[in-house]
Amino acid sequence: MEWTRLRVLALEPGETYAFVSGECEWIVLPLSGGCEVRCRGAAPDPAPQTPAGLEERGSAPDRAPGRDDGRGRPHSAPPAFEARGFGGGVPAAEPHVFELRGRNGVFGGPTDFAYVPRDAHAEVTSGRGGRFALAGARCEQRLPPRYGPAEAVAVELRGAGQCSRQVNNFAAAGPAGFACDRLIAVEVLTPGGNWSSYPPHKHDEHHPGEESRLEEIYWFEIAPHGDTPGYGYQRVTPSPAGKTDILAEVRTGDAVLIPDGWHGPSMAAPGHDMYYLNVMAGPGGVGPREWLIRDHPDHGWIRGSWEGQDVDPRLPFPRAGAEDHR
Repeated sequence: MEWTRLRVLALEPGETYAFVSGECEWIVLPLSGGCEVRCRGAAPDPAPQTPAGLEERGSAPDRAPGRDDGRGRPHSAPPAFEARGFGGGVPAAEPHVFELRGRNGVFGGPTDFAYVPRDAHAEVTSGRGGRFALAGARCEQRLPPRYGPAEAVAVELRGAGQCSRQVNNFAAAGPAGFACDRLIAVEVLTPGGNWSSYPPHKHDEHHPGEESRLEEIYWFEIAPHGDTPGYGYQRVTPSPAGKTDILAEVRTGDAVLIPDGWHGPSMAAPGHDMYYLNVMAGPGGVGPREWLIRDHPDHGWIRGSWEGQDVDPRLPFPRAGAEDHR
């Protein structure tokens, strides 16, 4: 992928993952468990190299290969940076240290998170172990490291009936969202048997005020039923801007890369709730950071059918409990 980045870490108790942010901004998002994130400005290096495009443990369709040594050790250090004021989140003193409370799992509600700017060194350490997503995007501006509290994450219920889903807008675009330069990231939770990312839509062309040019990564976690692993399906069809054509069975740990195309539905098998992390970004110099979509002309009518229908009573998924997972 050209603009978006994703790494998913599984850390043992006391393990540390170190990385260099390079030309990308990153959000450290706990999937299960809590962690400490340390961030500092980086020193120059004669042979800079950017972080990997997509790194994940487990099978995933259309995965791009990583470029680090597999153990989280950076190859190089990009130039030093100076943080400057920018809205959203809570800055910390240098070196920046953020204690993330985390959560039991992705269906437990929104979590707190940490923002790591470009041109920085960062370390993620989990005292009790856990899993953590690093969602990133190529960017131009160097924003300050910040903490995002779980309580500030806007939770939205979209659709109705069997198209009901929940969106945790932790890094959504817009003036009320968490400030990033290019990165847009949200979590979507879909009750078993429902369709989300529906109607099919696209954002692969730049049309001011109508559509944003954004590529996207979907990363999935599917709830099991007892000892039976969960699964679902993801559809992407070609658009005028590209030829991406995917019908993928997805399970926990799988990712689908969407550089272009009409994407949707994301189908949760009955009895298996579906979670996916959306990571989006597009080229700089083509307007503000915003999420503007076009519905597929054959299916956009479905939105009108939701009027008068109730939202699925299984929503919202509960917020995280008070337990500290560090």
